[in-house]
Amino acid sequence: MELNFKHQLGLLCVTLLLPALCTSQDSFTCSRATYYGSPDCYGNPRGACGYGDYGKTVNEGNVAGVSWLWKNGSGCGACYQVRCKIAQLCDEYGAYVVVTDYGEGDRTDFIMSPRAYSRLGRNSDASAELFKYGVVDVEYRRVPCRYGGYNILLEVHERSRNPHYLAILILYVGGTYDITAVEFWQEDCQEWRAMRRAFGTVFDIENPPRGDIKLRFLLRGNAEQYWVQSKNVISSDWDAGAVYDSQIQLT
Repeated sequence: MELNFKHQLGLLCVTLLLPALCTSQDSFTCSRATYYGSPDCYGNPRGACGYGDYGKTVNEGNVAGVSWLWKNGSGCGACYQVRCKIAQLCDEYGAYVVVTDYGEGDRTDFIMSPRAYSRLGRNSDASAELFKYGVVDVEYRRVPCRYGGYNILLEVHERSRNPHYLAILILYVGGTYDITAVEFWQEDCQEWRAMRRAFGTVFDIENPPRGDIKLRFLLRGNAEQYWVQSKNVISSDWDAGAVYDSQIQLT
């Protein structure tokens, strides 16, 4: 059956508008979400971001693994508002989640901790029904991370061995910033040199400089990027598990 020009034009308009409808309302994007198993409903301490126990309990365990939002690890630590789209079951605000892991599901952008997934429901009974669905249609948007006054913290990764190998985790990155690169100051050459992104949000270097170590971070957000230097140093006697306050707070 042939469509006349008026019908063809109407069909074309609907086709062109459908993607826009998923991104226009308050900058929300349409997707799907599911959840992963957890004995205590918190996050996965073995998540691909490398956060360890921080990734289990940050944001009270309301965390998620993502796929294309992973961004080769620079998406770690990003915060999102996720709300499902079943009117009689879903909470108007939805869940506020922190990315702590990588994960692929059935056309999903979010694989959420059970604690986070339950927040999609408007009450406990509604949440129980959503768990039965397994996968639900959602809409999401990037929102600022809120850490209640925490500065960016630098944690020496457990695999580090002074003086031969240094790896760091960067915690409590506020606002809507991604850290896309880290550099250390090489005193004898008087220049900044790149650290390697080992995996997730873990940056490392073989044979780090002796003495105190200065770091700076490349921040990307709101269509701009710039370097910010830690106001504190990693002391020369650093050891695995040590935590240093950068004295930088992002909002």
